[in-house]
Amino acid sequence: MLSLRFVKYKLFFRNPAITSRGTLHSKPSWIFLLKDDDIPALVFHGEVSVIPGLSVDDTNHIDNFLSAICSSVNLSQCLDQEFDFGDFPAVGFGYEMLVRDYQAKQEKILFASYFTEGISGIPINGLIWMGDKKDMFVQIRNKLKTGWRCIKLKIGGLDFDEEINLLNYIRTQFSKTELELRLDANGAFKPMEALEKLKVLSEFSIHSIEQPIRHGQLNEMAELCQRSPLPIALDEELIGISRIEDKRSLLKTVKPHYIILKPSLTGGWKKSEEWISIAREMKMGFWITSALESNIGLNAIAQWTAIAGENIIHGLGTGMLYVNNFDSPLSIEKSSLVYDKSKKWVIDI
Repeated sequence: MLSLRFVKYKLFFRNPAITSRGTLHSKPSWIFLLKDDDIPALVFHGEVSVIPGLSVDDTNHIDNFLSAICSSVNLSQCLDQEFDFGDFPAVGFGYEMLVRDYQAKQEKILFASYFTEGISGIPINGLIWMGDKKDMFVQIRNKLKTGWRCIKLKIGGLDFDEEINLLNYIRTQFSKTELELRLDANGAFKPMEALEKLKVLSEFSIHSIEQPIRHGQLNEMAELCQRSPLPIALDEELIGISRIEDKRSLLKTVKPHYIILKPSLTGGWKKSEEWISIAREMKMGFWITSALESNIGLNAIAQWTAIAGENIIHGLGTGMLYVNNFDSPLSIEKSSLVYDKSKKWVIDI
């Protein structure tokens, strides 16, 4: 007999996470828990991870939707059901994760690969959070000291000249062949000023910049992608777009150099694979990033990345941010996310 329920779980940051949408001290997730009387040794999970102010999932109604899903599964004793996840992409990914976990019937080995065997890890970027100049300088210095090969710097929170000084410091320490440098503006630049700022930033051998202007300004973004001296990646622009024809239209209009896929925000693996297919048709690059999930969600994204991702550095380090994360085989070693299958999961909820 199948028994499905969910638990709301609040994750607490080790340090306040400063973003362009405010400062986060905690973040909510909802965890599916499925038991099967025929497999008493295992509990199967799926994480519904929502970032307030960014995710489109309506947190005021998410509990009711999750309750309806659980009731339907418990009544029908069947996971193979069609639910309308259109307005709840994070719920869609959480359910997709749960179903995959149950189908695999191993302890969180959703996609077996070199990664889950511990043969090699997934190269990831080190994230520099927004803060004052002193705080960001300390973050950068610590990342450089510990051997990161790629760092992503969130910009737009300081005076532009101060941010240029930070970039100048990095490049005096490491050349572009020694350190890949990515930027994330989170839409901080105004369209009229963006091109000039990108010209200045291009002097520092930048790999790419995410979302230089606010999402939804497609004509301005298309022009910027055409004229920019450094590659532009779309991030927030992809959120809330579910129909494949709308995805194709967006990428055909804007023509970015890269797209960034966050399954909790784009509706899961299948929806993300649609983006990947279109991007490959149009000769655009991509990479995959976690979006503040616990280790349950991070594990699912990382295992999928290992089989679906390009040979590029991904953004999968955010699971290490919390004081109350779940113990797992995941850890970061030498700027890679690695999986140690000798370590056990502890999901005490």
